[in-house]
Amino acid sequence: MNTYTLTLPNGHLASAEWTDDKLYVLIRGEQLAALQLSRPAADRIVLIGALPLTPHPLALMPALALLFCRDASLQEVRMELACPRDFALDAVRHGVATSMQAMDSGWALSCSRSTFWQQPALWLTAPASAGMALDYVMTGEKRHPRRAPKPEGVVYRRYLPELDSVYTMRVASVAQDLAVFHDWMNQDRVHRFWELAGDRDAHASYLQTQLDDPKTLPLIAEFDGEPFAYFETYWAKEDRLAPYYDAQDFDRGCHVLVGNSQHRGPAKVTVWIRAICHYLFLDDPRTQRIVGEPRVDNVKFISYVQSQGFAKCKEFNFPHKRAAMMLLEREAFFDQYGPWGEQ
Repeated sequence: MNTYTLTLPNGHLASAEWTDDKLYVLIRGEQLAALQLSRPAADRIVLIGALPLTPHPLALMPALALLFCRDASLQEVRMELACPRDFALDAVRHGVATSMQAMDSGWALSCSRSTFWQQPALWLTAPASAGMALDYVMTGEKRHPRRAPKPEGVVYRRYLPELDSVYTMRVASVAQDLAVFHDWMNQDRVHRFWELAGDRDAHASYLQTQLDDPKTLPLIAEFDGEPFAYFETYWAKEDRLAPYYDAQDFDRGCHVLVGNSQHRGPAKVTVWIRAICHYLFLDDPRTQRIVGEPRVDNVKFISYVQSQGFAKCKEFNFPHKRAAMMLLEREAFFDQYGPWGEQ
């Protein structure tokens, strides 16, 4: 099974295959290009070859995924291609390449690790929040950008080679998820921090409220189709957190509940923390920070998120709890932590 495929704007399916020294770019299962692979340095790969046709530059993404997704230490892929200048320009404009450089036989496209992981085409499976004109509205006394309509179904999907598993996040559904949500909320360890133990009707009402609230997007996270966590993402500018720090227009936040004990533990925690952050940053490139406000006595969770790049800025008093203000910068995430796993 090819784990990295992408539907191009013209509807054709792009994929890739890798042998010891060659990387093949495929369109509709047919070979478009065979690129010679070399590794002049431990953190750098060079691909050399010709593009006899000029597809959409996103056709290169599955080939890049075979390299970046399987090697956390890889920092750059340089593609020395016999291709037209317009193709090279489009590759940079579409975020497939970081930069381009003229060569005698064509163009050299460089793709950094940060550039690769900020390209949403492989991971987002629903319309993103980006693209709307900047239009300010009021929610109560809070002035903030008008938010995009909420997506439905699966919003993010990624194959995890380190676990040989497919990780997905989808928008929560009362009809589909009430039973598991009800079970999770009534677990003692969950109730200790969420304080939402109750009956099915109360939990159905709570879930529907989050679905109806324009600032929140409730998600169910799954490993290979098995639900294991509930993530309640929100736009921080109109959230109750905003008065406690200098909230920016596109800051995002997330409340976390891991209900399936089979998917707890450090290895899985690293994966899903990085995955939810990856999704929130990809969903709108204007999002520069992800924030959180866990209870200060949730020491284990605070330690986990700090290990993934979050900084503890301060402690403060919410009306209902003493909280830790946690913040992750976009630049730090894609330069140092990112979704690629441990190096």
